[in-house]
Amino acid sequence: MSGSGDDLFTRDDPIFENKELLEINHLPAEGRIVGRDDEISELANAVNPAIFGQSPSNLLIYGKTGTGKSLCAKYISERAVRVAGDEDVTSAFAYVDCAQDNTETQAVQTIAHSLNEPAVTDVRIPDKGLSTSTYYKRLWTVLDSQYDVVLVILDEVDKLDDDDILMQLSRAGEAGKLESCKIGVIGISNKIKYKDRLDERVKSSLCEREFVFPPYDANQLRTIMEARSDAFKDGVLEPSVIPRAAALAAREHGDARKAIDILRYAGEIAQSKGSDTVREEFVVQARERAETDRFRELIRGSTPHSRHVLQALAVLSLNTADEDGFRTTKIYDVYEEICRQERSEPLSLRRVRDLLKEHAFLDILEQARRSGGSAEGSYTEHQLLEDPDVVRKVLVETDDA
Repeated sequence: MSGSGDDLFTRDDPIFENKELLEINHLPAEGRIVGRDDEISELANAVNPAIFGQSPSNLLIYGKTGTGKSLCAKYISERAVRVAGDEDVTSAFAYVDCAQDNTETQAVQTIAHSLNEPAVTDVRIPDKGLSTSTYYKRLWTVLDSQYDVVLVILDEVDKLDDDDILMQLSRAGEAGKLESCKIGVIGISNKIKYKDRLDERVKSSLCEREFVFPPYDANQLRTIMEARSDAFKDGVLEPSVIPRAAALAAREHGDARKAIDILRYAGEIAQSKGSDTVREEFVVQARERAETDRFRELIRGSTPHSRHVLQALAVLSLNTADEDGFRTTKIYDVYEEICRQERSEPLSLRRVRDLLKEHAFLDILEQARRSGGSAEGSYTEHQLLEDPDVVRKVLVETDDA
């Protein structure tokens, strides 16, 4: 029976036609990936052997957040699997979000579970309860039982606790772990210096081909959003909305993910205000929400002391806006005061230095070496790359949660 009279829910959405097009994990249809033709062509060349059941190159893809790395890796893997099928080659790809599955055991379990067809292999991959070595043994069985070639995408590979799974996957064939199946590993990182952290043996096998994805410019971001504008009802978007969202995202990050977030949030703000159009003024509000969500994602899972260090830098940035950067010792003094307020024992200055380096690695802040002359010697200054108001707001929310 329809028409229950419950007016709590909206049955007819006046703003969105197909909101899924604006979800981050949505893989666009062919022809909707904008500004990455060269990168797609180069990635296709690197994995091309897979369509004939041969070993594809192992790849490492770098680039800032929202530059299309994951999108293109999934797109190429999906296309390769489809074309391989036309050549009677049985293949598949597995995707691992290493920010979520950041231990070796979690990552190998995710790979094995996503590729396993129990009816074919008679292998069970439980969520937990097995040793890491047992998960690997079951993974090798799954691969040899079902596939000629498999691609494994390790997204945000820099978030892994160690390099062990990279060693296992990239050397599985030569180590005799697999008899017939070939593996290609695609590592994705936001950190251009990630390779420097790798064990030399992993580096030699994983980094066969390297690619750098540059940030999108405003025109590319505009085209990306226009390609997804059919997420909205006809006539809902004011003409200035997409250009303004593209300009904001290009100026700050060149981040397509953020640009799409801004567009989606602007639509949601229009909904909440009961507006029948998405107006430019909503874009500015949406940008603030996107910035907050982006930073919240960056510090997801961080420790209290890690957040206290960021709060200290945010406080300094807000109270002394005329200064570009702050010395470690100055940050430490404010950090100690925050610890006293939180009734927490402060960490050592050396450990705080390490935490600041970790935040720099995540592109939350920027570090620069300065010279104080013969009297002071050299020292490090730290500058927030995020809006300090946003940082403080999110940290307060996180600590109160």
